[in-house]
Amino acid sequence: MRAKLIPVLISVSLSACVLAPGMYMGDTSGESKNDVPMLDSGEPITTRAIITPITADLIVQKLTAARRQAQAAKPPVPAPQDPGPYRLGAHDVLSITVWDHPELTIPAGEFRTAETAGNVIGDDGTIFYPYVGVIRVEGMTIEQLRDTLTRRLAHYIENPQLDVKVVAYRSKKVYVVGEVKQPGIQAITDVPMTVVEAVNRSGGVNQATADMARVTVSRGSQVIKIDLLALYEDGDLSQNILLKNGDVLNVPDNNLNKVFVIGEVLKPSSQFIDKGRMTLAEALGDAGGVDPLSANAGQIYVIRSGQGKPEIFHLNASSPDAMLLAHDFRLAARDVVYVDPAQVTRWNRVITQILPTVQTINTTGATNFPPTPRASGWH
Repeated sequence: MRAKLIPVLISVSLSACVLAPGMYMGDTSGESKNDVPMLDSGEPITTRAIITPITADLIVQKLTAARRQAQAAKPPVPAPQDPGPYRLGAHDVLSITVWDHPELTIPAGEFRTAETAGNVIGDDGTIFYPYVGVIRVEGMTIEQLRDTLTRRLAHYIENPQLDVKVVAYRSKKVYVVGEVKQPGIQAITDVPMTVVEAVNRSGGVNQATADMARVTVSRGSQVIKIDLLALYEDGDLSQNILLKNGDVLNVPDNNLNKVFVIGEVLKPSSQFIDKGRMTLAEALGDAGGVDPLSANAGQIYVIRSGQGKPEIFHLNASSPDAMLLAHDFRLAARDVVYVDPAQVTRWNRVITQILPTVQTINTTGATNFPPTPRASGWH
């Protein structure tokens, strides 16, 4: 019985590679075997991914579509932004100097800063000034306030000479959060507060963790998408919008900006997409390359899912020059790169699983089967 069982086990292992442990794609045409969810006009449905070979024509189509999409989404470069002069608001602190009339000027002194000694605009947008009384200044420019004070003081002082300046900007602010070196509140001053100005005031972005291609500005119920990479590297001035009071500038982290390389590579890993760019060749290279002892280089797949229609791309890299295609095939965030095992690798894994069973059968048989009786007679 033992002698009959061993050939049966071997024949099963030869004809049933499906017993091999681990994942295996195998088929390189048609569609995937699994239903996956997607959104169709906002409604969840199930579908199957189509397996598409990676060819030069496919790469050209992808590059052309990406360029057209970027051009369609790119607004025209705006004219130089001119927010106009700064307009005063509640809680701003003013320094008002009347020359030759020190009694009207509050001195800063040795232990008082101009900010603490200045005139604070109240919640109602007004200040009090001697001889002038209560005056509403909210919404005024510095020049308008200077002219108003000069006219009213002229009734009491001959030819008054005034100097008005803001010593603390407190009325208007933006909030910078996320992957910047110094997140916090940035006051809007007489210098226009653009995206670049806000980021620079916050110490710049954290290069190792920031996703500069997905910066957002929240303005009330509106969310504006900003691509800092396009601004810094391509000079796209349309990304450098003028910020307004109450805006929230968020520089997100790049934890979602990963690709995953698994299967028969030397170092399976997840990898961050640096500055929004990574090719299939780079991902395989960072993973140590395909395993020369176990991989089937003709079966490399890029599996792309998400809310859109899922896709599977197949690269036959059995020839080294196929890396030219891998070099130009751009990966997207959350892509999965999978390298299939070779047939002999799967066979060896089947044998590795079967051998302990065969050895157990041999050992059990040697222990439990009675010895074969000898024939009678002289030997």
